[in-house]
Amino acid sequence: MEMPNVEPTYHTADMVRALIDEERAWPRYETIWGELHVTPAPRPWHQLVVGRLQHALVTYLERERVGVLLGAPADISWGRDDVLVQPDIFVMPVEMARAAVEADTWMPVCHLLLAVEVLSPGSVRADRFTKRTLYQKMNVPLYWAIEPDAHVVEVWTPDAHFPTVERETLTWHPAPDAPAFVLRLAELFRPI
Repeated sequence: MEMPNVEPTYHTADMVRALIDEERAWPRYETIWGELHVTPAPRPWHQLVVGRLQHALVTYLERERVGVLLGAPADISWGRDDVLVQPDIFVMPVEMARAAVEADTWMPVCHLLLAVEVLSPGSVRADRFTKRTLYQKMNVPLYWAIEPDAHVVEVWTPDAHFPTVERETLTWHPAPDAPAFVLRLAELFRPI
């Protein structure tokens, strides 16, 4: 049986935006360098870890005011037509968040201070490789790839060839004059 000759579709950000139903967050549609990524709804453990990390980061950011935390669904594209990502959690500078809110669009968001993806069986390849290399290329200063089942976090910086693997504590220094964000992984991964 002969396979049909099907040209692959190069997905643009606008094509992906047309797929997104604003009433539903899932499935999550993203495009990275033209490749379409569709992610099903995450598992409950994923969502619990996301919620705990969001709470810890929001508490820190309310005290330190070095950035604003948001998360998926989102529309981060860095102005590129072939990129549209929705990090599980991300922190952007306060002025950029203010501009996005005032303009009522994601377009002002062109710099992230932190990007976080919690790995799921359906997202491991995209989160660990495709998104990680994108975040490095876009000079996101810090990317955390959280493995909730293994209770570890891969910490990536723009120039890293390999991650630092954290098993005890997550630390983030977003500003030289601000105290560090510190979170014990035992707290993040504690049982219900």
